[in-house]
Amino acid sequence: MIVIAGVLLGIVYGGWTARRRGGKGADMAQWAAVHAMLFGVIGLFLTLILDRMLLN
Repeated sequence: MIVIAGVLLGIVYGGWTARRRGGKGADMAQWAAVHAMLFGVIGLFLTLILDRMLLN
């Protein structure tokens, strides 16, 4: 669930950042994709860390 939330948050944040900088549709899509991947990986590691802490 944390990974999915991270991806969705990354899409929103990336699109917002590109729009704020005056980007067109393709720019917003690229920024959204990059931020979605980045936040998804962060969410994955956070999930793994929490899983290890709670199961030990």
